[in-house]
Amino acid sequence: MNHFEPRGGQLFCEEVALEEIAREVGTPVYIYSSATLARHYQVFRQALDGEPALAGALIAFAVKANSNLSVLASLARLGAGADTVSEGEIRRALSAGIGPAKIIFSGVGKTAREIAFAIAAGVRQINIESEPELALVAELAEAAGARPSIAIRVNPEVGAGGHAKITTGAVESKFGVSLAEAERLYASAAASPHLDARGLACHIGSQITDLAPLAAAYDRLRGLTLRLRQLGLPVEALDLGGGLGAPYFNSPDPPAPAALAALAARAVEGLDVEVSFEPGRVIAANAGVLIARVLHVHARPDGRRFLVLDGAMNDLMRPALYDSFHDIRPLSPRPGPVRDYDVVGPVCETGDTFARARPLPPLEGGDLVAFMTAGAYGAVMASEYNSRPLVPEVLVSGSSWSLVRGRPSYEEMLARDRLAPWLSAGSITPT
Repeated sequence: MNHFEPRGGQLFCEEVALEEIAREVGTPVYIYSSATLARHYQVFRQALDGEPALAGALIAFAVKANSNLSVLASLARLGAGADTVSEGEIRRALSAGIGPAKIIFSGVGKTAREIAFAIAAGVRQINIESEPELALVAELAEAAGARPSIAIRVNPEVGAGGHAKITTGAVESKFGVSLAEAERLYASAAASPHLDARGLACHIGSQITDLAPLAAAYDRLRGLTLRLRQLGLPVEALDLGGGLGAPYFNSPDPPAPAALAALAARAVEGLDVEVSFEPGRVIAANAGVLIARVLHVHARPDGRRFLVLDGAMNDLMRPALYDSFHDIRPLSPRPGPVRDYDVVGPVCETGDTFARARPLPPLEGGDLVAFMTAGAYGAVMASEYNSRPLVPEVLVSGSSWSLVRGRPSYEEMLARDRLAPWLSAGSITPT
């Protein structure tokens, strides 16, 4: 469910007409619904709390899905933690009011600076993804006189996800350590006086629509937990990752959080462990839309129609990167027969194509359209390619809305660059 609904011939976000925001802020622009964020978090929370083995489990929102401070602060007020993969994401989580005891630090290539920052911040746990990283964390912990909590991230050799580029648990994936390595590395971590080896972690992919791969991964994590305990090693926590898919309107709905919770509860039954999850997309995706304006319709003699928008691949990368589907809706639909459009942006790339032969109501220059399910992996992946200003973001709550990241001016964009001294004004001899 989301809170973007038509009303009186216009598309609204909660109690605000999207055209009003587009008029005030300009386009393209991302718009997020506070009510949808809250509802999706609460559905996930209720699903976990409905299983005694998971009651109170940490929901660490995957900051990589949407790192806007107002989005993170909205979730923090509901009790969410944060799954982070960089120092910048840790800083964002802290700035949004998420305490370090609710922050998980993951990532396959953590730098010494980032690890030292996480140790100093006192994050809940650092997920170790390789033997060299384990040695580096122990070294930095010793230097800091600290004893950080760590979990070994296991690659269960079970891949899943909506695209090969977002599958993280397969044997060829760069993430985590193999099951064969995990016992040895966990034993090494548990023996270190500088580390608190608390548990295991696992994450197999994103946009998962079938629970079978998760069941296999959880089963392997349970088996490893039991083997480690037989060796006399304590395993107090299991990080079961995220990845549950969100509905993108072009396929059957993915499993509900309640189904995931039931599966996870069976996996941890009798283990008496703290459990954490790292959902991102399932909470944020349908809480956001990208609004773009039609520049013109380019009709070719062969009958092909290009719907040229002011929004581009640098604003929403997912279609170009993953061939992903986003439902496209006019904010104020015109009457008339549906026609097929190739929906494209102005960037100088053929890849700047959102959809081919998409059936849409009649559209003309100046009309506004909404890309639905754009609240996850949308603004966070945006860039200034083609020197296009970074897309702004707006948060709606009831009848109120606020610009929560502004669109930079061209002057601000150019000011970030510096001319080399030999290229400064007056230093170049005309030819």
